[in-house]
Amino acid sequence: MTFEFFLTALVIVASPGTGAIYTVAAGLSKGSRVSLLAAFGCTLGIVPHMLAAISGLAALLHTSAVAFQILKYLGVAYLLYMAWTMFRDRGMLNLNATAKGKSARQVIVSAILINFLNPKLSLFFFAFLPQFVSANEEVPVYRMMELSLVFMAMTFVVFAIYGAFAAAVRQHVLSSATVQTWMRRGFAAAFAGIAAQLAFTQNEASI
Repeated sequence: MTFEFFLTALVIVASPGTGAIYTVAAGLSKGSRVSLLAAFGCTLGIVPHMLAAISGLAALLHTSAVAFQILKYLGVAYLLYMAWTMFRDRGMLNLNATAKGKSARQVIVSAILINFLNPKLSLFFFAFLPQFVSANEEVPVYRMMELSLVFMAMTFVVFAIYGAFAAAVRQHVLSSATVQTWMRRGFAAAFAGIAAQLAFTQNEASI
């Protein structure tokens, strides 16, 4: 395992994205337990992309415009749905302190879908992992699996830290209706912005 891999993976994981935003919103709205569930779900959402890259299926997304566009617009639609429910204060990440909590399964499923419906992750793994696999590896697949698992572990840890921090300041958010309103609008705008960015993403190997 190289230092370059750890550094590159950390920068990628720590960069704000849909998973990080979802986990922070979970921590703010429902506390540390739900933020951990969100972090876990986002990490699980990486698995299909990891397997696709390792098995070579990511090449299909890279070469097939139709497959890429279908998955991309499913992701855009889901992100816009998340933005709308957050803006209307009807989603599972409701910032209302008296709102009924959602089940662990619902939180995890939503988190999984956020990462699963992002074709950029498959392309990322397809372009990223091979750079850290030596040509002298006897079984390159095992090495890619090892790197992928490390990447997933880093994702969970970083997202859990984000969620814990959000949960720590939760009471400050819930104590002010004005802060709640602006936070809700901010998260809605973030999801909508990432949806727009994804909509204009081209089918390229590098991201």
